[in-house]
Amino acid sequence: MVANDCLVDSVLFCGGLLCGTACAVAGYVYVAVINPAYNVHGSYTTPIVIMAFVMGVFISGMATTVISAGTKAMLVCITRDPYHSYCADPQLAKDLAQTRPEVFSIMSAASAEYTLIKTRIEGNVGVVELHRPKALNALCTDLFRELNDALARFDQDKNIGAVVLTGSGTRAFAAGADIKEMKDKDFVTNYTKGFLNLWTEQIDRMRKPIIAAVNGYALGGGCELAMMCDIIYAGEKAVFGQPEINLGIIPGAGGTQRLVHAIGKAKAMEMVLTGNAKLTAKEAEAAGLVARIFPIESLVEEAIKIAQEIASKSQPSVQMAKEAVNAAFEMPLSSGLRFERRLFQALFATKDQKEGMAAFAEKRKPNFTHE
Repeated sequence: MVANDCLVDSVLFCGGLLCGTACAVAGYVYVAVINPAYNVHGSYTTPIVIMAFVMGVFISGMATTVISAGTKAMLVCITRDPYHSYCADPQLAKDLAQTRPEVFSIMSAASAEYTLIKTRIEGNVGVVELHRPKALNALCTDLFRELNDALARFDQDKNIGAVVLTGSGTRAFAAGADIKEMKDKDFVTNYTKGFLNLWTEQIDRMRKPIIAAVNGYALGGGCELAMMCDIIYAGEKAVFGQPEINLGIIPGAGGTQRLVHAIGKAKAMEMVLTGNAKLTAKEAEAAGLVARIFPIESLVEEAIKIAQEIASKSQPSVQMAKEAVNAAFEMPLSSGLRFERRLFQALFATKDQKEGMAAFAEKRKPNFTHE
């Protein structure tokens, strides 16, 4: 992409010089050939040629600026740049956002072109909707490429403080993986190509909180995708399950790991080994998998409201809080306590800490700047 940018800039620069030269020649021809009476004494030829050249370069520069932006945007799509919606390398996309923000900012997540998801922005919250309604939002690699692209953009957008992930319609959040896509895969290909890595890498890397709003079925990969999120809210008819054992496989995107942490070994073992034991919304809430239950028709709206509340807080504090809670799953208690304390101490270096405590002392609402 960098090489493409340089090529575009070089071509347009040369075009500007040629346009200026053409205008200069035209000016000379006008005063020396077409209308020599205008330049009786011959003293105007050089100034007119210079003015024509400068005006040619200026007008060309104005035009090529627009052409350059459009051409680079086309190259982002044509060359499948890492931030294009069919990107297969989230780490490369993240590196691009840090090193080439002008390329990254060509298109926001809310305006990017997707076919298997829909995105929008509600205030300071990014909303992503899985959109395969005819397949009950079944998960596939192309869908995750688009999802990873949108999530990466929202994660880098300083105006977004949290993300809500949901499914189109009310029948399913995601009824599982697309079996047609994976039925003919083999071990060597899966292993060497890292099958399912793409499904988890970007969500695991997200610094901003993700809320899953689950209506209907969240089965197999759909249940695993919900568990990758930081908070799960469920509609009244939501159903959670891990039926992979019925297909001769096991969960491969966290079902045997995150489910144990969420609901305990006994219930998780039953769900994974039988493939038939499912949790209703109420059971999932009682087990600790789901934070709250909302009416089906208002689930997404309520999830967005809570996400907006989270996004209104200091972003450094929210992100460190998320990091600390997630660390509890991976660290011994003593190490986790030390990690928590270091993050707590570090936040006293932020402007938001000063503003938050000053606002509390002055009995006013804090104005966080996320610094």
